[in-house]
Amino acid sequence: MDIPTLLQHFRTHDAPLVLSRGGDLAWDDAELHRTARLSDPEGYALLALVPGVLPWQRARVLLCTLAASQDGLDERTRETLAKVTRALMFGVPPAYAVTALLALRRLRVNHKHVTRAVVAFVLEHPEADALIEARRPALVDCFEHALGKATARGCARLIAEGDTGSERLRGSLLRFTTDPSEAIGRVRALYAPGTYGAVAPQEPPTPLDQVGERPPIVTPTNRGDIAATLVHLYRGGPAAELRPALAGYVAEATRGLPRLAGHVAVVLDTSGSMRGYGDREWAVMSQAAALRLVLAEVCERLTVIETAEVRERLTVAETSEVRERLTAGETAGGETAGGEAAGGATDLASRLLDALDTRPDLVVIVTDGYENVLPGDLARVAATLPRAGVTTPVVLCQATFTAGDDLTLRDPAPRLPRRPFWHQDDFAGLLPWLFGHCAPGRDWIRTAMLSRLEGRLEGRLEGGRT
Repeated sequence: MDIPTLLQHFRTHDAPLVLSRGGDLAWDDAELHRTARLSDPEGYALLALVPGVLPWQRARVLLCTLAASQDGLDERTRETLAKVTRALMFGVPPAYAVTALLALRRLRVNHKHVTRAVVAFVLEHPEADALIEARRPALVDCFEHALGKATARGCARLIAEGDTGSERLRGSLLRFTTDPSEAIGRVRALYAPGTYGAVAPQEPPTPLDQVGERPPIVTPTNRGDIAATLVHLYRGGPAAELRPALAGYVAEATRGLPRLAGHVAVVLDTSGSMRGYGDREWAVMSQAAALRLVLAEVCERLTVIETAEVRERLTVAETSEVRERLTAGETAGGETAGGEAAGGATDLASRLLDALDTRPDLVVIVTDGYENVLPGDLARVAATLPRAGVTTPVVLCQATFTAGDDLTLRDPAPRLPRRPFWHQDDFAGLLPWLFGHCAPGRDWIRTAMLSRLEGRLEGRLEGGRT
């Protein structure tokens, strides 16, 4: 399973699932999803939980996971898939989930796990009463496909006659429900006359991505707590107060995340353009430094190599153990070349070669995209690496001021995988994308998404974090 390709596709391909009046299902990326699921059913399903995956892609994963047989899968994997499908059903807009469930009917797919999932959606959805009122024919189709038309209508007839728990009703329906009394009431509503013009709920009852409110006007200090605190420190704020706060923000941002069992080398652009000037001074550098701190906490070994000569030593010491290691010249079991600085030129190509010399599992280039020492050199070096037998994955993380920055002239290596980031909330989706490029990242993503799934089921999932 090609995790980077899948995540990129999941984040960018927003075409809907289409069911024609004749019952034909159209989705142009069906083969991509089918191949990924066949290679790793559990890992494929868990990728849908990565923050930033588009709702229609999550609906596709829901459809593909439910449509597939679970023969040969162990019990633990089946339990995980059941949890993921439930999270997806209630975590995408209801209309998307209904489309995926109707597609199962069109595909004539009916496994026991499909029955459980459909019954849960129709009878246990937090907005089930409003959905039944507005989408009764569609939900009846789903319900009767899951149980079988004769069985579903027989259950409805028993309930209409006053049956609330006979052996037949329990065996045919109630054993699939968690609240039989509520299920009985909703089956009555499902087979009662609908209300013309009722409006269906549009938003997912338990969204998978809880993104904080983004500022209407972006400033250097409203792009996340870590970067904001760094900006204040860079500008000479009271270190005795700001450093403990910074340590707390880093700890909060990484709380619950697993450790990556691998070596990551970061090429950190510390040139003058990263510092910026005027109202935007330190904005980009602070966000890059925030990513550096998060990686130092998450990676078992991190090597940081800076691009520019030390022209101005910043008055910032690294927070907690992370900052103590960085100040002493170490980062999470690795080394750092140079000091945290912002000045001089941007020699990304040479520093990339230095990073590769440390034999990491992954090289991450963090830059604003301006290359002013032999422009184009990074692209030439990156293109040469495969021919030289270098197989270490290299990715480029582009620090920007806002999500809408024009990056047309800021792409120093077009062939390298690239992803921009401007806000601390972006780290939730950025880390899985980064780690997905290296071998240790597969286990990291699986562990992180399983943790996220369990936190969600226990009501502990917090906004924007993996």
